[in-house]
Amino acid sequence: MAELTEAIPQGSLVLITGLTGYIATHVAKGFFSRGYKVRGTVRDLSKASWIKDDLFSAENAAGNLELIEVPDLGAPNAFGAAIKGVAAIAHIATVSSFDPDPNQVIPQTVSGIVSLLRAAAAEPSVKRIVFTSSAGAAMMPIPGASGYVDRDTWNDAAVQAAWAPPPYDATRGLTTYMASKVEAEKAVWKFIQDEKPNFVLNVVSPFTTLGAMLHPSHARGTAGWVSGLWKGDTSHVGLLPSSIYVNVKDVAVLHVAAILDEDTKEERIQAWAAPFNWNDVLAIMRRLYPTHKFVDDFPEPATFSTTTDDSVALKLLKKWAQQDGWKSLEDGIRETISSFS
Repeated sequence: MAELTEAIPQGSLVLITGLTGYIATHVAKGFFSRGYKVRGTVRDLSKASWIKDDLFSAENAAGNLELIEVPDLGAPNAFGAAIKGVAAIAHIATVSSFDPDPNQVIPQTVSGIVSLLRAAAAEPSVKRIVFTSSAGAAMMPIPGASGYVDRDTWNDAAVQAAWAPPPYDATRGLTTYMASKVEAEKAVWKFIQDEKPNFVLNVVSPFTTLGAMLHPSHARGTAGWVSGLWKGDTSHVGLLPSSIYVNVKDVAVLHVAAILDEDTKEERIQAWAAPFNWNDVLAIMRRLYPTHKFVDDFPEPATFSTTTDDSVALKLLKKWAQQDGWKSLEDGIRETISSFS
């Protein structure tokens, strides 16, 4: 295999926002494995000691990891100190509380990314940025939904629904989260168009992300829905009866490649593997763990048939992970369960 040419030199410092998060920890592993240093932002240093003391203790001991506290993503110049001297940024941090009140989620999410982009544009060392969006920024994940997602497809229905008048009951939390990603990603592309900064930016938009959880706190995300189903908790099923999965390791490769691949510029990379529903997950679990007692199948939901062009993602997986295609749903289920069982 030909040696890869990387857009930033090995040994460079990469800023990863929200380093304690599910996707972010895998992205950090990817950069460490390629010889990069990582500076990670966390909301509270006192609650992030496991990053240095446990998960990345070897990297910390080698002087390749540093943490910096950014308690409020939306604060003015929140990332000013964090950006100093970095060659690249993976902006993964987001307000993922699923608070149904848009006033508590959307403004902070948008101001956070715009503040980061402004700081990056003023920092000469920054050459590459990847922003973590969501498939929900492009479309509403409703069972039976069809259509095609391209660069100009937006989930404006989520924005309209999120800003509808109160009451803000809990069922609106996912919609508000998706709306925050719509408005944040639109702000990203507007900044690139208007400001024409010197750095290269790409966006990665994961769908329902499954796979190994590197810390118990990661069970709060979609991988935790698998662990919940293992324990008989079906409360999540109504939120997304059918969806499209992607393995967190594939998502991490795409983030790393979005920064390192010189030929990938201003791409909206959709990280979608294949449709699934929770009966598919149960079938895999029963086959892998025949002695475990599982809940009965759910009523069969309509198949999720929205599609997108994943050629850029597949090319990057091949080039940067020597991988043909996406990891399987079975891999994701097995890796998720093995990380907590």
